[in-house]
Amino acid sequence: MPELRKDPIIDRWVIISSERGQRPVFLAEQAEAPKPGAICPLCPGNEMMTPPEVFAIRPASVSSPPNSPNWILRVVPNKFPALRIEGELDKRGIGLYDKMNGVGAHEVIVETPLHSQTLAGMDVPSVQNLFLAYRERTLDLLRDKRFKFIMIFKNQGSMAGASLAHSHSQLIALPIIPKRLSEEINGSLNYYRYRDRCVFCDIIAQESEEKERTIYENDHFIAISPFASRFPFETWILPKVHEESFLFSKTQDNYFAIADALSVILKKHEKVLNSPPYNYMIHTTPVEMIDSPYYHWHIEIIPRLTKMAGFEWGTGFYINPTPPEEATIYLQEADV
Repeated sequence: MPELRKDPIIDRWVIISSERGQRPVFLAEQAEAPKPGAICPLCPGNEMMTPPEVFAIRPASVSSPPNSPNWILRVVPNKFPALRIEGELDKRGIGLYDKMNGVGAHEVIVETPLHSQTLAGMDVPSVQNLFLAYRERTLDLLRDKRFKFIMIFKNQGSMAGASLAHSHSQLIALPIIPKRLSEEINGSLNYYRYRDRCVFCDIIAQESEEKERTIYENDHFIAISPFASRFPFETWILPKVHEESFLFSKTQDNYFAIADALSVILKKHEKVLNSPPYNYMIHTTPVEMIDSPYYHWHIEIIPRLTKMAGFEWGTGFYINPTPPEEATIYLQEADV
């Protein structure tokens, strides 16, 4: 059973999960075809190599039972989970230390049946299916009162943490609110208390007017280079109207506009940066914060172009060699 252990100095929880050490590492650095003789467990026809699916999208014209081929998108429990859904939290102290059982859920969203297709290469309706799957699985998992937050993220390329080349993203249900998100929420709350406005809404208003760091926008979403970007070509995508949670979009377009924005940004990154490894994360409100006037959900996309070294680890500072204004110009000019 994995464990959650709390750092008593900075109030940060760490997952201790020895099973994660058993993940496959036999694929190449980039998302390419498997090495000769390697079998991809996420490809159609290999459904029995994964745990039974918990959600799938299949063509309406094809009748196929669960855990069979002929799927468009498929969600399965992670075979090497960071957290396990079985058991009780069993919070307890050991002297000055706090720990609990590693209870949660860890799922893999297989984004396409085509092994070599990347998310950047998919059409917008296919990316839209991905958000529909995120919503379906999040709503289902939030029925479990043990879970406080659902983290949705994607690792593209082994340098970004992916251990399988087949395009996929992941979802982890947590019994606590992560420190990174708590810091973001607290900063947003402090701004709201001072100005009675959402800081994200103010950022959107200023970036929409100045256009200096606006990469792309459609009717409902805007993609920007953050003013204090931590990494080269870091990009945020935000809804233009105030929305606390990606689960309850006010655009009423079933995620088409966010799928369009994400698709455009990934294509621009692919063209300008030569298909870099990257991570993206959906930052949204925890369960108990729905209808928050000060927090604004968004997607953070981080191309992995630089590495953190001793200074960054030791201080918490980031050194970004590419000004966000310069990155914006490159991405604005990329025709996709």
